[in-house]
Amino acid sequence: MSEAEDFERCMAVGGVAVFPADTVYGLACDPDNRFAVERLYMLKRRSPRKPSAVMFFDLELALAAMPELGERTRAAMRRLLPGGLTLLLANPAGRFSLACGEDPATLGLRVPQVARLAGVKWPVLQSSANRAGAADARRLDDVPELMRRAADLVIDGGELPGTPSTVVDLRHYEQTGEWSVVREGAVSTAALAEALGGQFHFDPRTYLQMMRSEIPVFDRLQEEVAAASGTGASRILELGTGTGETARRLLERHARASLVGIDESGRMLAVARVALPAERVELRVSRLQDPLPEGPFDLVASALCVHHLPGAQKAELFARVGEVLAAGGRFVLADVVVPEDPRDALTPLSAGYDHPSPLPDQLAWLRELGFEARVTWTEVDLAVVAADLRR
Repeated sequence: MSEAEDFERCMAVGGVAVFPADTVYGLACDPDNRFAVERLYMLKRRSPRKPSAVMFFDLELALAAMPELGERTRAAMRRLLPGGLTLLLANPAGRFSLACGEDPATLGLRVPQVARLAGVKWPVLQSSANRAGAADARRLDDVPELMRRAADLVIDGGELPGTPSTVVDLRHYEQTGEWSVVREGAVSTAALAEALGGQFHFDPRTYLQMMRSEIPVFDRLQEEVAAASGTGASRILELGTGTGETARRLLERHARASLVGIDESGRMLAVARVALPAERVELRVSRLQDPLPEGPFDLVASALCVHHLPGAQKAELFARVGEVLAAGGRFVLADVVVPEDPRDALTPLSAGYDHPSPLPDQLAWLRELGFEARVTWTEVDLAVVAADLRR
């Protein structure tokens, strides 16, 4: 009997298996067998209120199991799978409810590339073969011994890559083309952007943690933005408000100011709306390429946002900023730049999504538009620029 047949038999009789996925070792059971699911969660010491993924070993079977998925989402799945991804999908039919934890409207879906289990027709509830919160298992020996001994089937797949799947939220993709990365992992954001197109949005739940991880001086950069903004502004425009980290600091520094903030992600702005004083803030869903809110503003600020635009679009944005600034107003730009020394390019970037420009080029564009621009802070490939408009 083959390993795939052993695996199917284990699922059919309500067993729990330790098996090699294409990323790390996992635990699997029949997703509709409540006893087996409870046993799997007990082995992991994981609360059943937390969701797991349902894994198929054949993409066509996964698509057939969810006929309510729209064509846009199905096409995206064909481009992305099989592979090291967990897709969060809208689940209006409430399928595989035991895997959904406290959110039956969302289903996590995996279709891995596991040659030794090719042909398995059972969907399985799948979770990593580790204790909750512990490191993922790259080798079979990394799986806790008690877990291996308690499992009904153990398949040794040798040493695996060890990086868990990338978790991608596609719940709004069908309607808006919006998607976000909930957890970075085996598949890069650049590869996702190439396959999905649409609107890439950061996940507000993990955004701040991710930024501080990728940019160790993130909080220092925010402080430098506030310092470069001067004092006494009464009306502020922020480009790329996100969850409100920069806006909060600007409002603290300019105690009498009101702020208009724009961002293309309504989900990010929803978090900012909770964090910022409602009586002083107006938040709008809008892209940098769209017309800017009507001025005049004393201060326009942007942190870690403008580098998403190609060079020509940056220069065009700077011109539009000048049009909404009051005479003598200030534009503060804090962003990733192309450093003179390539060894200083330390900030993680996604090809096709991030387009940093050299700092001298951006200073030149600003000066050509009538700004007096100066650099107030730099750190390897990060810079803060204060540009005063002289008319």
